[in-house]
Amino acid sequence: MDRIGAYFIFCNTLHCFADSIYKEISGKAVMTTEDQEIIAMFFARNELAVAETAQKYGALCMRTAMNILGSREDAEECVNDAYLRLWHAIPPAEPSHFQAFVLTLTRRAALDRADQRSRKKRFGDRCSAALEELAAILPAPDDVQQQVEDSAVSEAVRRFLDALPEEHRTMLLRRYWYLQSSREIAREMGITESRVRVTLMRLRQKLRAYLEKEDLL
Repeated sequence: MDRIGAYFIFCNTLHCFADSIYKEISGKAVMTTEDQEIIAMFFARNELAVAETAQKYGALCMRTAMNILGSREDAEECVNDAYLRLWHAIPPAEPSHFQAFVLTLTRRAALDRADQRSRKKRFGDRCSAALEELAAILPAPDDVQQQVEDSAVSEAVRRFLDALPEEHRTMLLRRYWYLQSSREIAREMGITESRVRVTLMRLRQKLRAYLEKEDLL
């Protein structure tokens, strides 16, 4: 199926639950005073806003882009593109969660580049693995674009995620949003790698069954 389309469906829906999960992952408030000051700089069209964003979130943006693209050179270009998108997005956008907003733009820039590269089959290893996992549980190729436009799949996935324990949502976000490996998830959540693998497998199976029940597969 269209792997990039599948990834957007799932990750865009996961993003709806990012508020509480970002807190769990970072141990910090989602929106800080420093973030608010940076946003104010964007509204004032102060070019230092980009430099401040890069200083605070540059490493995280690079890791996000690297996980998708698998190339440092491509990731650096992608992050710079994300900063340009950020400059043009704020204003008028006034994000309530700046970190999530920055990472979303970075991810979109990386996926756009990955989409261009897909014809040459040059996905980063982590992104390829995640996309292959999702390809097995999301709708067939001919339906992807229509499903995205109608938001039917996205809404169904949202209901599915809403019913999950927070630990399971966090695990899914780490795997498919941050593209962390099972080993990394296990280490940061303080559980075994085997438990992570088994839980993710069962969650994918449950999601597929749920989508079939909703007549979306």
